[in-house]
Amino acid sequence: MQLKYNINKDTLDIILNGNFLDFDDNQIKQKLLQQTKNRQISRIVINAAQLQNWDSTLLALILELIKTANYNNIAIEYADFPENISKLIELALAVDRKPEIKKEISLPFIESIGASGLAVAQSIIKGWKFVRHTFISIGHFINGSAVMRPVYFMFALEDCSYKAVGIVSLVSFMVGLILAFVGAIQLKTFGAQIYVASLVAIGMTRIMGAIMVGIIMAGRTGASYAATIGTMQVNEEIDALKTMGISTQDFLVLPRIMALTLTIPLLTILANFMGILGGATVGVVMLDISAAEYWTYSIDALNMKNFLVGLFHALVFGIIISLCGCYYGINCGRNADSVGKATTQAVVSSIVWMIVATGIITLIFEVLGI
Repeated sequence: MQLKYNINKDTLDIILNGNFLDFDDNQIKQKLLQQTKNRQISRIVINAAQLQNWDSTLLALILELIKTANYNNIAIEYADFPENISKLIELALAVDRKPEIKKEISLPFIESIGASGLAVAQSIIKGWKFVRHTFISIGHFINGSAVMRPVYFMFALEDCSYKAVGIVSLVSFMVGLILAFVGAIQLKTFGAQIYVASLVAIGMTRIMGAIMVGIIMAGRTGASYAATIGTMQVNEEIDALKTMGISTQDFLVLPRIMALTLTIPLLTILANFMGILGGATVGVVMLDISAAEYWTYSIDALNMKNFLVGLFHALVFGIIISLCGCYYGINCGRNADSVGKATTQAVVSSIVWMIVATGIITLIFEVLGI
């Protein structure tokens, strides 16, 4: 390993020769950096024609040279650099820590419509690529080639499983209670308040349980995914993963999607039970229905078709929430404000897409007679 340098008029020539593995010669580093502070130097040329093996210690030295040269307004050139080093240097210098505030340009009405259309089309293409890469990662997991740490899956599973039981139970209980109150107002008119039990049982198991769990998990877990991955983007951890050749889809997105998709149907079953329990509280305490009679009507109203429809909704909601959270986290900006925006967008998009998915699924099931 040799690092030679010489000064030719106003040019500092640096020659990298041999292997640069665990380069820690501080004396040479200091001499080299001192030369860049020479006022006579206006250009630095780094020649890597004879470079053989190298590691990140060489990159650290080159980046330090670049920063010092930029500080002293010295032009820097690279001669015969390997393509992989050039790409890493380009990636390291691509991060703009102080981006300029973009000035909003006012366009004519027709042009603004075209610009909005192009922006929507680009967003759709970007989102589709993300979804496609995610399903490719799921394929990698199935064939055993995914770069996913099991411990990350366990962390994600812990966050969206038993830690969410409390809030899901409370909200679902209150929803069942409110549903029973609303139903009782009309059913009392016909003296049919006993059918509150059937109303709550069918409503919670078929759709309401899944929707309430979806909204709760969108605000709790989807926002968490966006904030966590967005913070990694700000801290350049995602850039580090890309530099090491690790798929962000396998490493970050896959464990979160798997965890939420597995747990949300289980939370929906819990929500169904708590909603029916909330309805029973109203029926027994407020409507003077005996507990045995209420449970009899509830059980009679339950059927496997409604139960499975609710679980299918929950499964779709889990995929939507995890995709939205991870998508906005990975595409987050480079500052704290961007993390906040990504979190908000993840929650709003999750809820909107859940409503759209509910409408589509309901229409399909209605046509099929399910």
